[in-house]
Amino acid sequence: MVSVARSSLLFEWRRYATAVMAITFAGLLVVVQLALLLGLFRTVSAVVDQSSADLWLGFRNTQSVDLGRPIQLGSDAQAWRHPGVTRVERFASAFGDLRRPDGVAVLVTVSGIDVADDALAFARLLTLAQRALLREPDAILIDAADMRKLGAQVGTEVEINGHHARIAGVVHGIRSVGGVNVIASLSTMQRLAPETAGQVTFYLVGLQSGFEPGTVAAEIADTAAIPRYSVWSAAALSTQSQVYWLLESGSGIGAGFASLLALMVGVVITSQTLSGAILASIKEFAALRALGVPQSALRAIVVEQALWVGAAGLLITGVLTAAIALLGRYGQIALAFPWWMVAGTGVVMMLIAVLSGWLSLRPLLAAEPASLLR
Repeated sequence: MVSVARSSLLFEWRRYATAVMAITFAGLLVVVQLALLLGLFRTVSAVVDQSSADLWLGFRNTQSVDLGRPIQLGSDAQAWRHPGVTRVERFASAFGDLRRPDGVAVLVTVSGIDVADDALAFARLLTLAQRALLREPDAILIDAADMRKLGAQVGTEVEINGHHARIAGVVHGIRSVGGVNVIASLSTMQRLAPETAGQVTFYLVGLQSGFEPGTVAAEIADTAAIPRYSVWSAAALSTQSQVYWLLESGSGIGAGFASLLALMVGVVITSQTLSGAILASIKEFAALRALGVPQSALRAIVVEQALWVGAAGLLITGVLTAAIALLGRYGQIALAFPWWMVAGTGVVMMLIAVLSGWLSLRPLLAAEPASLLR
């Protein structure tokens, strides 16, 4: 049997369509803003997320992986002595100017990595064939999304810091916010940035299965009064890098205010729409009250209507979000839709619907059956 709330919604669906659209676009605005924000700052930690290292050893108190500084050679000695460590490899990074074929300069960040087939750096990104390409002299890899920015294609000859380099291939997943991320072998990087020869920005540490990264990090930490280096688990460094730029740039605060404004607008429009629907049906509600239906039952009808409105808005938001995700992938736009963000937005949307339902109860509770049934 169809409930009174659902039968009313089905019969007068046009009256409630505005409320559905208000909740839909409030939720969609929140989802898209958060997806763009999270996608943007995930590019900062891409080097960590795309690598299989369990621990990262770098300059003490480094705030973000892209702000790494050279550390003393030999800082990995403690790691090598730990029985749970299976591999330690060097990772170096440096900034530079890349000269496009037309002479325009583009800021690049060069990542020098171990290009062995079983290396940890970018293990989740690079194929064996791409690692073989990096072993060629002067070979570099860039993100496919940056090809247009460089006005280049695979095989294009470029200059980085005045030194010759060749774009040997492209990858997907290291697109930079501002400049261009470049992957090279350690030997190629030393030619492109001679001032970094012999420098190490991070040591990447691989562990045997069964060893807890947090425990090993504490055991290989520098215990000197003024430590030379800090040790992070991969998850900790990734999160720390994203949070640092989220707070440092102020983008997180701006997105938070915009999301709050969208939610408030959604509540106002939805509650006003439901109030209008109640006013249009006030005689029917008053008749129910005159027949002895308690106010609690009438409130339940309105709240159920609000829940159905929220569910419809949630469904439409889900479809539109999936479409936006596909468009983002097609356009190589950095969007992130973690499950907790999607689930949290869904819960917030339903709370908006319930709150709007409660706010719309005033005309119902103020109605007098005797005056309306004359």
